[in-house]
Amino acid sequence: MQADILRGVAQQAPGAPDQPWEAVIAAAERAPAARVPGSLRHSEESWGRLPTSEPITPAAVLVAVIEREGAHSVLLTRRAERLARHAGQISFPGGRADPGDGTPQKTALREAEEEIGLPQANVQIMGRLDDYLVGTGYRITPVVGFVAAPPAFEPDTQEVAEVFEVPLPFVMDPANYGRDKLTVGGVERRFYVLPYGAYHIWGATAAILVNFRDAVRGSC
Repeated sequence: MQADILRGVAQQAPGAPDQPWEAVIAAAERAPAARVPGSLRHSEESWGRLPTSEPITPAAVLVAVIEREGAHSVLLTRRAERLARHAGQISFPGGRADPGDGTPQKTALREAEEEIGLPQANVQIMGRLDDYLVGTGYRITPVVGFVAAPPAFEPDTQEVAEVFEVPLPFVMDPANYGRDKLTVGGVERRFYVLPYGAYHIWGATAAILVNFRDAVRGSC
């Protein structure tokens, strides 16, 4: 499975995870529909012409594949209820790029260590997925990493209410994904949903999982 993930992500990657942020941002701005919210690969999932907040802020998340005794899962978090934006929603560890980060890889690893206590040395970086622009103005660059036998996570309770994992076979099965819609500013928005137990995974997180799923399935 690790080889499949590495091959699939490498084939679909828009660039290297250690590419300088300046180059990542410049390439994203040149892409079609660069300022239309949604995944650049799944342009039909966009928000039509609903404007984003300005300026657009670069951010990165870590899509961590966890291995325990031969079983694999994808790590997710539930955001703290006290947060001003996206409180209580399901997300990947990650956040906005700091001036000293240099690359999406560094941003994703730093944020994961700060948010859930995952040591950067424990993550084997495997590649990068397509960007996702959210209406609040963050352009998210997902970085895929592999973590074998991870330590106990220590979430920062100011930001993270819970750390949990979704079995990789569940993530990889298209039958588990649904579609939903809502109207924002008079524009109908359609998006993926991935219900898992008590967790409602939707929006950018679900779309990034679709990109991950399709990249890996394409290499198997």
